[in-house]
Amino acid sequence: MSKTHLGHTARKRFGQNFLHDDYVIGKIVAAIAPKNEQNLVEIGPGLGALTDPVCEEVDALTVIELDRDLAKRLRHHPFNGEKLTVIEQDAMTMDFGALSKEMPLKDKKLRVFGNLPYNISTPLMFHLFDHAHCIEDMHFMLQKEVVNRLAAGPGSKNYGRLSVMAQYYCHVIPVLNVPPGAFKPPPKVDSAVVKLVPHQSPPVDVVSVSTLERVCAQAFNQRRKTIRNSLKDSLSEEEIRELGIDPTCRAEVLSLNDFATIANAVSAKESQQEQ
Repeated sequence: MSKTHLGHTARKRFGQNFLHDDYVIGKIVAAIAPKNEQNLVEIGPGLGALTDPVCEEVDALTVIELDRDLAKRLRHHPFNGEKLTVIEQDAMTMDFGALSKEMPLKDKKLRVFGNLPYNISTPLMFHLFDHAHCIEDMHFMLQKEVVNRLAAGPGSKNYGRLSVMAQYYCHVIPVLNVPPGAFKPPPKVDSAVVKLVPHQSPPVDVVSVSTLERVCAQAFNQRRKTIRNSLKDSLSEEEIRELGIDPTCRAEVLSLNDFATIANAVSAKESQQEQ
């Protein structure tokens, strides 16, 4: 199969796989349900597989595209060029808070969507979580395994740091599975679409989100270890037990609530040590 699609060659360094299945595209656009009077932002529009049908529904769309050839093509699009605001930038460096202030509808949050390059999807989601306060919802095409990890609960083999942090920030709703044949070139993995809706207020109270992230990273870094071993630099076995948590259990059985309890104990201990 040729890697050239509509005159553009998929670039491996950008992780480009172009969506071309009209049935799948229709399902994704229906899930996003774009409307006028919304601040719509697409990350990585590529050849416009989602851009074009979304533009059929609305009068304005902001797109963030790193590939300069594709950005140029979008600016000169014969039908949608007038509707598009093209930002030629890496989404990883985008200040979505500042972007929301520049949008035409100042009182509305961003609705973000995209077919994310698989090689940056996890760090990009963490970057977006930092801006969750200015985002209404997100619809992303991701590797199916990543969607499974986002949605996983304690006790599942897919459950990990990404699950805990995603669920701290957002309500995670898997939308549909997408086979490799829906793309050119077809990736070697299955894909899926997920909807992420930032919580109005966090489901658990944490003193420091960065401490929560750090504790999750420590706990899941060596999954086979018990938490008394993986967290020994932060809390002693006795300190973990005092929280009502079994120090001999592994990270994968701990709930978001448990991680919040541990993170708050670490924050309290560290603030005492600083005094």
